Amino acid sequence: MTEGPFRYEDFAVGQRFASPLLRIEAAAIKSFAAEFDPQPMHMDERAAKAGRFGGLIASGWHTAALTMRLLMTGGLPPIAEGGVGAGVESLNWPRPVRPGDILSVTTEILEMRPSRSQPAYGLVRFRAETRTQDDEMVQEMTSTLIVPRRAASEDEGRR
Repeated sequence: MTEGPFRYEDFAVGQRFASPLLRIEAAAIKSFAAEFDPQPMHMDERAAKAGRFGGLIASGWHTAALTMRLLMTGGLPPIAEGGVGAGVESLNWPRPVRPGDILSVTTEILEMRPSRSQPAYGLVRFRAETRTQDDEMVQEMTSTLIVPRRAASEDEGRR
């Protein structure tokens, strides 16, 4: 395994990473919703129970934020200069997150290519699947990271 933060050359197509587990509680769902997505199915258990989901659920944006946390704590390795994203290609929430769910993220490297506009960097495209303790997918995301290349950083260190 690579020591220190990963650089472009440390990734390989097909490589997989797995995050630690994270339990989500009703209080966290309500707190996130109160600040960022104040809808009844995220904040009011009685209203949520009467709604289409049959109970309190996390906002999809909360699921995305939790996924980001899991990516940065093991779903991806530590990356030199941080996990700088070039964009999200797709983001799907096939099932809602509910209080008590225990989430984890698995990531697979799909594609790599040197950046044409910034030769000191490479682009690493990946798919991240966020799943519950019952292996039910709650989020699927395909995204691209901008990752520094080793040769560029070694050349800069010699100057």
